[in-house]
Amino acid sequence: MANTNNASGDFNTEISDVVSVDRKKAGKEGKIRAIIFDSSNKKYTLEEVQKNDPQQPELSEFSLNKTSSKSKPRFLRRSGQQKCGSCPDRLSNIKKSVQALDSDSTEVESSTDEEERWKDVARASEIPADYYNIQKLVKFIKAGNQTATIVSLCCLRDYDLTTQINQFAIQDIGGLEVMVNILECNDAKCRLGALSVLADISLNIDIRKTIVDLDGIPLIIDILNSSMKDLKTVAAETLANVAKVRLARKYVRVCGGIPKLVDLLDIKLQILKTPREELTAEDIENLNQARAGARALWSLSDSRHNKELMRKSGIVPLMARLLKSCHIDVVIPIMGTIQKCASEPKFQLAITTEGMIADIVNHLNSTNLDLKKEGSSAIYKCAFDKTTRDLVREAGGLEPLVAIIKDKNVRDNKPLLIGATGAIWMCAASPDNVRKFDSLRTVNHLVTLLNDECDDVLTNVVGAIAECVRVQPNREVLRNANGLPALVCLLNSSHPPLLENLAKALKECAQDIPSMRILEELDAVRLIWSLLKNTNSRVQAFAAYAICPCVQNANDSGELVRSLVGAMELVVGLLKSKDVLVLSAVCAAIATIAKDTTNVAILTDLKVIYKLANLVNTTDDLLRANLAAAIASCATFGNNTQELGRLRTVTPIVTYMTSEDPEVHRTTAMALEKLSMDPQNCITMHQSGVVPFLLECVGSTNKELQLAAAGCLRNIRELALRAEEYLLKIDDD
Repeated sequence: MANTNNASGDFNTEISDVVSVDRKKAGKEGKIRAIIFDSSNKKYTLEEVQKNDPQQPELSEFSLNKTSSKSKPRFLRRSGQQKCGSCPDRLSNIKKSVQALDSDSTEVESSTDEEERWKDVARASEIPADYYNIQKLVKFIKAGNQTATIVSLCCLRDYDLTTQINQFAIQDIGGLEVMVNILECNDAKCRLGALSVLADISLNIDIRKTIVDLDGIPLIIDILNSSMKDLKTVAAETLANVAKVRLARKYVRVCGGIPKLVDLLDIKLQILKTPREELTAEDIENLNQARAGARALWSLSDSRHNKELMRKSGIVPLMARLLKSCHIDVVIPIMGTIQKCASEPKFQLAITTEGMIADIVNHLNSTNLDLKKEGSSAIYKCAFDKTTRDLVREAGGLEPLVAIIKDKNVRDNKPLLIGATGAIWMCAASPDNVRKFDSLRTVNHLVTLLNDECDDVLTNVVGAIAECVRVQPNREVLRNANGLPALVCLLNSSHPPLLENLAKALKECAQDIPSMRILEELDAVRLIWSLLKNTNSRVQAFAAYAICPCVQNANDSGELVRSLVGAMELVVGLLKSKDVLVLSAVCAAIATIAKDTTNVAILTDLKVIYKLANLVNTTDDLLRANLAAAIASCATFGNNTQELGRLRTVTPIVTYMTSEDPEVHRTTAMALEKLSMDPQNCITMHQSGVVPFLLECVGSTNKELQLAAAGCLRNIRELALRAEEYLLKIDDD
């Protein structure tokens, strides 16, 4: 430590030039006292600090409590001081604009009731001696010169600042304002000490918010321009904690902190692949700097705007390089950043093209549970694309995912379980992956998780089962594993994503006749039908789709539907929905229900024809296909054919033949065949130019389409022949 007798040097510039001092305790003349130390001392303690300044008044417990209870936090910057380039006052207008204009930046700055109760309980406990010792050190930092400040900060670091009561000790006496003000001085040691304290105490959510309110963010970001690596490392560590506050994330972006943090990740690959014990001191500094930057970006990636700015700043190739590291403390935060960024489509493509999937899969074999959690969650978010799913399989990623759900020791680790089951769900969308899962007996392992209490885990598990049971062998495996009763029990849940996946899974299971018998015994059809009352449109849609195979494969489908009170009224009522997916699913259900003569009579009484006629002008191919099927099923009853012609539905249905979807052609031809039984409809079809389309469909490889098109042509031709005969008869007369 430099000699303190040289009062004119930069090192001995009093810290009171940065922070205000209580002049009442400084003497009658109002002079600011400096605490003088012997530079030969290598280590200072609190007692030595007090001993070297005999004029410093003793800080009693009473005075400390009085100060903490009555004083309010205030910003201790002298008005005559020249402000630095990152002065918070300069950015106060930016902060206000961030709060006012950014719809996502509203941050509740006051503590919640739960946080207040938490603080009260912590303070209500017996206050230890460290509480008062820490507050004495903060007093010395306020009143002392630069040397006293450094020594006091070093002494402050000897305490465990991660404990709540010690954090309260600094906050209650106004230490946060002092620490933030120290960040504006020019001495690197003072700033390093203050940042080290802030990095520890910012684990407290209330302190994070206070640092943001004191405009500490621009000061910390300004430090990232420093040439000192250890200073930048601690600044990034502090941002990693503070950026968990929503407003802080916006503030970092506005102040230009994200590109600076991305630059911290630029580290040589050789350092990343070399064990820490073999690295030089400089290499370790670079490694710690990259780790701190990754942690800060991990916190910042909760914001969608920040993720886009990170991508534009060139983070993608740096993330790919850091993933190859052998240092777990570096890989975990970068994997967490990838996991959060993977929710953006642009990042999903970049992760695939940069070859990160193989490295992510490689880390799934790690013994570190946090690394497994982030890796499986990243695959969960990226595997929407078929290419990514194939890369996961080719890299050997399916085996470790199944191994995670098999391990009973991780059942209590819900985030890891959610990531692994979600990744299996997404990967199971590819048939090749399903075959690999079959060899690993994945369905049996998934069934054991159906009794989990976490809704997110259950949603992923049921979703994975729904993908696997699309093939018949897995339906048998699920039935033999006694998975159907567990699925039916979950229908009483209120979690919409879970109910949606349950409807998908039971729809596939109902196509297996033995499984359908079990579902009938469990009264599953009634529970599925009740999902139509759910307020979530996707739950309604997939429940309606699930009804189709249930009705089709039931022992007595007509009686089954009629035994459910208000079932058909509920289905017809959903035709008023504004959601195209719901309308399409309901039309598919009506097409199946109307195959029973009694049921179609009930549907006709419920005015289903008029509701279907209101939908014929749609341009959505999925709705067109199912709507045409519903019309084909209902048209043959009574005078529905003539009524549909009167409602002018024929010409719009003819336009469906211009679609590129073969399924639309099939159901449209079936509807036209039924409608052509009415002579007036035949005339309308002929005038609409349907004949060329029907002739083309006759040459199709689909037998149903061939028969329907030929039947319609026959009806049109018969009408034409009768008309010709009638005209000839008139001529003869």
